[in-house]
Amino acid sequence: MTGIAAALATIGRAYGAQTGIDLSPQQPGRIRTGKNEQAIAAIANRYRFVREGLFTVAISPHGPPTATYATDARTVVGSDADYAQLIADALGLKLDIVPITWADWPLGLTSGKYDAVISNVGVTEQRKEKFDFTTYRQGLHGFYVRTASPIRHIAEPKDIAGLRVITGSGTIQEKIILEWNRQNIAKGLKPVELQYFDDDAASRVALLSGRADLEFNPNAPLAYDAARSGAIRQVGTVNAGWPARADVAIATRKGSGLVDGLTLATNGVIADGTYARALARWGIQAEALNRSESNPPGLPKF
Repeated sequence: MTGIAAALATIGRAYGAQTGIDLSPQQPGRIRTGKNEQAIAAIANRYRFVREGLFTVAISPHGPPTATYATDARTVVGSDADYAQLIADALGLKLDIVPITWADWPLGLTSGKYDAVISNVGVTEQRKEKFDFTTYRQGLHGFYVRTASPIRHIAEPKDIAGLRVITGSGTIQEKIILEWNRQNIAKGLKPVELQYFDDDAASRVALLSGRADLEFNPNAPLAYDAARSGAIRQVGTVNAGWPARADVAIATRKGSGLVDGLTLATNGVIADGTYARALARWGIQAEALNRSESNPPGLPKF
Protein backbone atom coordinates (compact mmCIF):
# COMPACT_ATOMS: atom_id res chain seq x y z
CA MET A 1 0.00 0.00 0.00
CA THR A 2 1.51 3.32 -1.07
CA GLY A 3 1.15 6.43 1.02
CA ILE A 4 -1.08 8.05 -1.62
CA ALA A 5 -3.26 4.97 -1.91
CA ALA A 6 -3.62 4.77 1.87
CA ALA A 7 -4.53 8.45 2.08
CA LEU A 8 -7.14 8.15 -0.65
CA ALA A 9 -8.55 5.03 0.97
CA THR A 10 -8.91 6.97 4.25
CA ILE A 11 -10.71 9.77 2.41
CA GLY A 12 -12.92 7.17 0.77
CA ARG A 13 -13.93 5.59 4.06
CA ALA A 14 -14.76 9.00 5.53
CA TYR A 15 -16.73 10.03 2.47
CA GLY A 16 -18.65 6.77 2.34
CA ALA A 17 -19.55 7.08 6.00
CA GLN A 18 -20.83 10.66 5.55
CA THR A 19 -22.72 10.29 2.28
CA GLY A 20 -23.53 6.63 1.84
CA ILE A 21 -21.72 6.50 -1.53
CA ASP A 22 -20.08 3.12 -2.01
CA LEU A 23 -16.29 3.13 -2.21
CA SER A 24 -15.88 -0.57 -1.58
CA PRO A 25 -13.72 -2.58 -4.00
CA GLN A 26 -16.72 -4.79 -4.89
CA GLN A 27 -18.82 -1.92 -6.31
CA PRO A 28 -22.12 -3.86 -6.34
CA GLY A 29 -24.00 -0.78 -7.56
CA ARG A 30 -21.82 -0.20 -10.65
CA ILE A 31 -23.97 0.41 -13.72
CA ARG A 32 -23.69 -2.20 -16.49
CA THR A 33 -24.85 -2.43 -20.09
CA GLY A 34 -25.04 -4.98 -22.92
CA LYS A 35 -23.03 -5.57 -26.07
CA ASN A 36 -23.07 -3.01 -28.87
CA GLU A 37 -22.68 -5.05 -32.05
CA GLN A 38 -22.18 -1.97 -34.21
CA ALA A 39 -19.27 -0.82 -32.04
CA ILE A 40 -17.76 -4.30 -32.00
CA ALA A 41 -17.98 -4.52 -35.81
CA ALA A 42 -16.30 -1.12 -36.19
CA ILE A 43 -13.23 -2.44 -34.36
CA ALA A 44 -13.14 -6.01 -35.68
CA ASN A 45 -10.07 -6.78 -37.83
CA ARG A 46 -8.81 -3.22 -37.30
CA TYR A 47 -7.34 -3.46 -33.84
CA ARG A 48 -5.77 -6.17 -31.70
CA PHE A 49 -6.33 -5.65 -27.98
CA VAL A 50 -3.31 -5.65 -25.68
CA ARG A 51 -4.68 -8.75 -23.95
CA GLU A 52 -7.18 -10.98 -25.67
CA GLY A 53 -10.66 -10.71 -24.23
CA LEU A 54 -9.77 -7.68 -22.10
CA PHE A 55 -10.21 -3.94 -22.46
CA THR A 56 -7.05 -2.70 -20.75
CA VAL A 57 -7.51 0.87 -19.51
CA ALA A 58 -5.08 3.17 -17.72
CA ILE A 59 -6.57 5.36 -15.01
CA SER A 60 -4.78 7.71 -12.63
CA PRO A 61 -6.44 7.50 -9.18
CA HIS A 62 -5.75 11.16 -8.43
CA GLY A 63 -8.85 11.79 -6.34
CA PRO A 64 -12.63 11.42 -6.12
CA PRO A 65 -15.08 11.48 -7.78
CA THR A 66 -13.45 10.72 -11.15
CA ALA A 67 -10.88 8.20 -9.90
CA THR A 68 -9.67 7.15 -6.48
CA TYR A 69 -8.67 4.02 -4.59
CA ALA A 70 -11.36 2.00 -2.89
CA THR A 71 -11.23 1.24 0.80
CA ASP A 72 -8.82 -1.65 0.12
CA ALA A 73 -6.26 0.89 -1.21
CA ARG A 74 -5.79 -1.26 -4.34
CA THR A 75 -8.94 -1.16 -6.47
CA VAL A 76 -9.58 1.91 -8.63
CA VAL A 77 -13.13 3.24 -8.37
CA GLY A 78 -14.92 6.39 -9.49
CA SER A 79 -16.78 7.78 -12.47
CA ASP A 80 -13.94 7.05 -14.91
CA ALA A 81 -13.85 3.41 -13.79
CA ASP A 82 -17.63 3.16 -14.15
CA TYR A 83 -17.48 4.59 -17.66
CA ALA A 84 -14.62 2.24 -18.59
CA GLN A 85 -16.81 -0.67 -17.40
CA LEU A 86 -19.67 0.46 -19.64
CA ILE A 87 -17.36 0.59 -22.67
CA ALA A 88 -15.90 -2.83 -21.87
CA ASP A 89 -19.44 -4.22 -21.61
CA ALA A 90 -20.42 -2.64 -24.92
CA LEU A 91 -17.39 -4.24 -26.59
CA GLY A 92 -18.08 -7.62 -25.03
CA LEU A 93 -14.83 -7.57 -23.08
CA LYS A 94 -13.73 -7.83 -19.45
CA LEU A 95 -12.32 -4.65 -17.94
CA ASP A 96 -8.71 -4.53 -16.77
CA ILE A 97 -7.79 -1.25 -15.06
CA VAL A 98 -4.12 -0.33 -14.81
CA PRO A 99 -3.43 2.36 -12.14
CA ILE A 100 -0.89 4.93 -13.37
CA THR A 101 0.47 8.33 -12.47
CA TRP A 102 -1.19 10.87 -14.74
CA ALA A 103 2.06 12.17 -16.25
CA ASP A 104 2.94 8.67 -17.49
CA TRP A 105 -0.09 8.07 -19.69
CA PRO A 106 1.32 9.36 -23.04
CA LEU A 107 4.40 7.11 -22.97
CA GLY A 108 2.49 4.09 -21.69
CA LEU A 109 -0.18 4.46 -24.36
CA THR A 110 2.34 4.99 -27.16
CA SER A 111 4.35 1.93 -26.08
CA GLY A 112 1.26 -0.30 -26.10
CA LYS A 113 0.95 -1.04 -22.38
CA TYR A 114 -2.80 -0.48 -22.50
CA ASP A 115 -5.56 -0.05 -25.06
CA ALA A 116 -6.84 3.29 -23.84
CA VAL A 117 -6.52 6.00 -21.22
CA ILE A 118 -9.69 7.08 -19.41
CA SER A 119 -8.39 9.57 -16.89
CA ASN A 120 -9.77 13.08 -17.26
CA VAL A 121 -7.67 13.73 -20.39
CA GLY A 122 -8.80 16.87 -22.21
CA VAL A 123 -8.80 17.15 -25.99
CA THR A 124 -6.14 19.54 -27.27
CA GLU A 125 -4.89 20.18 -30.77
CA GLN A 126 -1.35 19.30 -29.71
CA ARG A 127 -2.40 15.94 -28.24
CA LYS A 128 -4.39 15.13 -31.39
CA GLU A 129 -1.12 15.01 -33.31
CA LYS A 130 -0.21 11.78 -31.46
CA PHE A 131 -3.49 10.39 -30.14
CA ASP A 132 -7.09 9.77 -31.13
CA PHE A 133 -9.94 10.90 -28.87
CA THR A 134 -13.50 9.85 -28.05
CA THR A 135 -15.25 12.46 -25.92
CA TYR A 136 -17.20 11.26 -22.89
CA ARG A 137 -17.62 14.17 -20.48
CA GLN A 138 -17.72 17.95 -20.52
CA GLY A 139 -14.51 19.58 -19.39
CA LEU A 140 -15.93 21.95 -16.80
CA HIS A 141 -14.29 24.31 -14.36
CA GLY A 142 -16.43 25.40 -11.44
CA PHE A 143 -16.80 28.55 -9.37
CA TYR A 144 -17.28 27.68 -5.69
CA VAL A 145 -17.88 29.83 -2.61
CA ARG A 146 -18.33 29.09 1.08
CA THR A 147 -21.92 28.13 1.77
CA ALA A 148 -22.69 31.38 3.65
CA SER A 149 -21.25 33.62 0.90
CA PRO A 150 -23.51 36.35 -0.51
CA ILE A 151 -22.25 35.50 -4.03
CA ARG A 152 -25.03 33.68 -5.91
CA HIS A 153 -24.00 33.45 -9.54
CA ILE A 154 -20.86 33.76 -11.69
CA ALA A 155 -21.47 33.67 -15.42
CA GLU A 156 -19.32 36.32 -17.12
CA PRO A 157 -16.21 38.43 -16.56
CA LYS A 158 -17.91 41.31 -14.76
CA ASP A 159 -19.13 38.91 -12.07
CA ILE A 160 -15.60 38.39 -10.72
CA ALA A 161 -14.53 42.06 -10.72
CA GLY A 162 -12.84 42.96 -7.44
CA LEU A 163 -13.02 39.45 -6.00
CA ARG A 164 -10.24 37.43 -4.36
CA VAL A 165 -10.02 34.28 -6.49
CA ILE A 166 -8.23 31.01 -5.73
CA THR A 167 -7.03 29.10 -8.79
CA GLY A 168 -4.14 26.94 -9.97
CA SER A 169 -0.93 28.55 -11.16
CA GLY A 170 -0.02 27.81 -14.78
CA THR A 171 -3.36 26.11 -15.47
CA ILE A 172 -6.08 26.46 -18.09
CA GLN A 173 -8.38 27.92 -15.44
CA GLU A 174 -5.82 30.57 -14.56
CA LYS A 175 -5.65 31.60 -18.23
CA ILE A 176 -9.43 32.04 -18.26
CA ILE A 177 -9.40 34.18 -15.11
CA LEU A 178 -6.53 36.32 -16.43
CA GLU A 179 -8.43 36.97 -19.66
CA TRP A 180 -11.63 37.84 -17.78
CA ASN A 181 -9.62 40.16 -15.57
CA ARG A 182 -8.02 41.82 -18.61
CA GLN A 183 -11.46 42.47 -20.08
CA ASN A 184 -12.72 43.91 -16.80
CA ILE A 185 -9.77 46.28 -16.41
CA ALA A 186 -10.26 47.46 -20.00
CA LYS A 187 -13.83 48.39 -19.03
CA GLY A 188 -12.73 50.22 -15.89
CA LEU A 189 -13.86 47.51 -13.47
CA LYS A 190 -11.91 46.48 -10.39
CA PRO A 191 -9.17 43.86 -10.91
CA VAL A 192 -9.28 40.45 -9.27
CA GLU A 193 -6.79 39.38 -6.64
CA LEU A 194 -5.44 35.94 -7.56
CA GLN A 195 -4.47 33.58 -4.77
CA TYR A 196 -2.35 30.43 -5.20
CA PHE A 197 -1.84 27.60 -2.73
CA ASP A 198 0.43 24.56 -2.63
CA ASP A 199 -2.22 22.24 -1.25
CA ASP A 200 -6.00 21.88 -1.20
CA ALA A 201 -6.26 22.10 2.58
CA ALA A 202 -4.69 25.56 2.71
CA SER A 203 -6.88 26.86 -0.12
CA ARG A 204 -10.01 25.53 1.58
CA VAL A 205 -9.09 27.23 4.85
CA ALA A 206 -8.64 30.52 2.97
CA LEU A 207 -12.05 30.18 1.32
CA LEU A 208 -13.93 29.14 4.44
CA SER A 209 -12.26 31.76 6.63
CA GLY A 210 -13.20 34.58 4.25
CA ARG A 211 -9.63 35.38 3.17
CA ALA A 212 -10.73 34.47 -0.36
CA ASP A 213 -14.12 35.03 -2.00
CA LEU A 214 -14.12 32.36 -4.67
CA GLU A 215 -12.36 29.24 -5.93
CA PHE A 216 -12.17 28.47 -9.66
CA ASN A 217 -10.78 25.03 -10.47
CA PRO A 218 -11.85 21.73 -12.14
CA ASN A 219 -15.48 21.16 -11.29
CA ALA A 220 -15.68 17.44 -10.50
CA PRO A 221 -13.52 17.34 -7.34
CA LEU A 222 -15.09 20.55 -6.06
CA ALA A 223 -18.59 19.18 -6.66
CA TYR A 224 -17.57 16.04 -4.80
CA ASP A 225 -16.27 18.06 -1.88
CA ALA A 226 -19.40 20.21 -1.82
CA ALA A 227 -21.54 17.08 -1.54
CA ARG A 228 -19.22 15.58 1.07
CA SER A 229 -18.82 18.53 3.38
CA GLY A 230 -21.66 20.95 2.68
CA ALA A 231 -19.17 23.75 3.40
CA ILE A 232 -18.95 25.05 -0.17
CA ARG A 233 -21.40 25.46 -3.04
CA GLN A 234 -21.23 25.97 -6.78
CA VAL A 235 -22.18 29.35 -8.25
CA GLY A 236 -21.26 28.74 -11.88
CA THR A 237 -19.29 26.70 -14.42
CA VAL A 238 -17.21 27.45 -17.52
CA ASN A 239 -16.01 25.02 -20.17
CA ALA A 240 -12.28 24.36 -19.95
CA GLY A 241 -11.85 25.50 -23.55
CA TRP A 242 -13.52 28.88 -23.05
CA PRO A 243 -14.36 30.74 -25.24
CA ALA A 244 -14.34 27.56 -27.34
CA ARG A 245 -15.03 24.04 -26.09
CA ALA A 246 -12.63 21.36 -24.84
CA ASP A 247 -14.13 18.14 -23.54
CA VAL A 248 -12.72 15.13 -21.69
CA ALA A 249 -12.04 12.06 -23.80
CA ILE A 250 -10.74 8.51 -24.06
CA ALA A 251 -7.22 8.67 -25.50
CA THR A 252 -6.03 5.92 -27.86
CA ARG A 253 -3.03 5.53 -30.14
CA LYS A 254 -3.27 7.59 -33.31
CA GLY A 255 -4.63 5.51 -36.18
CA SER A 256 -4.99 2.37 -34.06
CA GLY A 257 -8.48 1.62 -35.34
CA LEU A 258 -10.18 1.96 -31.96
CA VAL A 259 -11.58 5.46 -31.95
CA ASP A 260 -14.71 5.03 -34.10
CA GLY A 261 -15.80 1.92 -32.23
CA LEU A 262 -15.31 3.64 -28.88
CA THR A 263 -17.39 6.59 -30.06
CA LEU A 264 -20.17 4.27 -31.21
CA ALA A 265 -20.02 2.47 -27.86
CA THR A 266 -20.21 5.77 -25.98
CA ASN A 267 -23.18 7.01 -27.97
CA GLY A 268 -24.83 3.67 -27.33
CA VAL A 269 -24.58 4.01 -23.54
CA ILE A 270 -25.73 7.64 -23.80
CA ALA A 271 -28.80 6.44 -25.71
CA ASP A 272 -29.66 3.57 -23.36
CA GLY A 273 -29.40 5.78 -20.24
CA THR A 274 -26.65 3.85 -18.46
CA TYR A 275 -24.15 6.67 -19.06
CA ALA A 276 -26.30 9.25 -17.26
CA ARG A 277 -26.91 6.84 -14.38
CA ALA A 278 -23.19 6.19 -14.04
CA LEU A 279 -22.37 9.91 -13.82
CA ALA A 280 -25.23 10.54 -11.39
CA ARG A 281 -23.83 7.82 -9.14
CA TRP A 282 -20.85 10.14 -8.50
CA GLY A 283 -22.75 13.42 -8.46
CA ILE A 284 -21.36 14.79 -11.73
CA GLN A 285 -24.38 14.44 -14.00
CA ALA A 286 -23.99 18.13 -14.90
CA GLU A 287 -20.91 17.12 -16.91
CA ALA A 288 -22.83 14.75 -19.20
CA LEU A 289 -22.52 15.06 -22.96
CA ASN A 290 -25.50 14.76 -25.29
CA ARG A 291 -23.31 13.09 -27.91
CA SER A 292 -19.80 11.67 -28.15
CA GLU A 293 -17.48 12.72 -30.97
CA SER A 294 -14.29 11.36 -32.50
CA ASN A 295 -11.42 13.85 -32.57
CA PRO A 296 -13.42 17.09 -32.25
CA PRO A 297 -11.72 20.49 -32.18
CA GLY A 298 -9.72 20.80 -28.96
CA LEU A 299 -7.95 23.41 -26.97
CA PRO A 300 -5.70 25.31 -29.39
CA LYS A 301 -1.94 25.37 -29.10
CA PHE A 302 -0.58 28.19 -26.98
